[in-house]
Amino acid sequence: MLEPVSKADVDVVIVGAGAAGLAAAQHLTRAGLTTKVLEAAPTVGGRMTTEKVDGFRLDRIGRLLSTSYPELHRTPGLNALALRPFSPGVLLHSDGRHHRAATTPRSARGALTAARALASAPRLHRSQASRPGPLGGHLDQTRLATALARLAVTPPERLLTRPDLPTAQALTTRGLPPRTVDGFLRPLLAALLCDPDLTTSSRAADLALHSFASGRLCLPEGGADTLPELLAASLPPGTVHTGVEVTAVSTTTVTTKDHGELTCRAILLATGARAAARLLPGLRVPAFHPVTVLHHTTDEPPLTDPALLLDADRSGPVAQTAVISQVDPSRAPAGRALVSSTVLGTPPAATHLDTAVRAQLARLYGTSTTRWELLAVHHTRDAVPAMPSPHDLRRPVRLLAGLYVCGDHRDTGTVQGALHSGRRAAHALMLDLGARPAVTEEHLETAA
Repeated sequence: MLEPVSKADVDVVIVGAGAAGLAAAQHLTRAGLTTKVLEAAPTVGGRMTTEKVDGFRLDRIGRLLSTSYPELHRTPGLNALALRPFSPGVLLHSDGRHHRAATTPRSARGALTAARALASAPRLHRSQASRPGPLGGHLDQTRLATALARLAVTPPERLLTRPDLPTAQALTTRGLPPRTVDGFLRPLLAALLCDPDLTTSSRAADLALHSFASGRLCLPEGGADTLPELLAASLPPGTVHTGVEVTAVSTTTVTTKDHGELTCRAILLATGARAAARLLPGLRVPAFHPVTVLHHTTDEPPLTDPALLLDADRSGPVAQTAVISQVDPSRAPAGRALVSSTVLGTPPAATHLDTAVRAQLARLYGTSTTRWELLAVHHTRDAVPAMPSPHDLRRPVRLLAGLYVCGDHRDTGTVQGALHSGRRAAHALMLDLGARPAVTEEHLETAA
């Protein structure tokens, strides 16, 4: 807790201890600037929270990360972050069958190798291959693999110069057959963007596909809250203060509800968009994509493959599901399997949601779900900031000298975007306060 003070010898006060604010604090501290991070909640993390129930670790939103996210490597304090990858690519369920779509290139040569592998790999249930799967026929799969390979080796700054259209519209211009688009790209992008209608900017979608095609989808070991907790723990003692509610800000003063007033050289708002707008009336608040996550447990894993499973047929409310304990065994006690499933958009009425989800999961996993135990249902109305086309993926972080803002609502609506916006804000602060980055920074406006 923060003791009441009337003066504070601190360079920057950061309001909000989510991923963006903590990342900014890391960069500012490394540059020699003193910081205080104030968080109204009792714990750090913002929306990256994990509930602990009887040995289970249940993420509230369960956003997917990628091993190719640059900010996971650029952010100080995350060197100890352990990532648990899903199986390469994704597993698609269509017409009662599973189909694997795998691509993990790490270079131009790797991209082309993956393209050939995807095009030539036999599909599951080969005996039923007369019916085309969600990836289409052999030629369709070759086209898809080539498109993903090209995305994997295209620099992000070039992707940001492409025409900006709604993703659903842009997909019709990519030269891929409708079955491939509807059966693979639409469910994949819906899962990556948390946008079932694909109104998201096609530039954001291209960045998401670039990350998918050049890395592995993954989760932080131990839960989503591991990432912000690592960032907070590696800051100097006394930097982060939880349970401190900020009621007003100016360029050099922060007023708190119960802990007095702090003075500083600059203030960085790193809260969610709505909280930032309450402190700065007039700041634009985006629309949001709601997300509901249901966590079930059972004795035996219904799928031993640590894969992300997508419903290509869109036969129910679940957009994605996985046996999370197969991906990260630390998230469930020994002898129990944890199945986590994500519903996008406004879910069905609560009394019918679990019934509808169980029926769909029974089809997706090919097993009865009657005896599965429901551990938790987490509904987050403002889970992911919407990025409708046209969308500025690099919204300004410097409002005026002494006042800055960061968060996934200023960048892409991803963990990568949150971390990157924190670094952009820290860089702007360093320039204005005359500090030098601890390491040479690349041109942040074009970093993805």
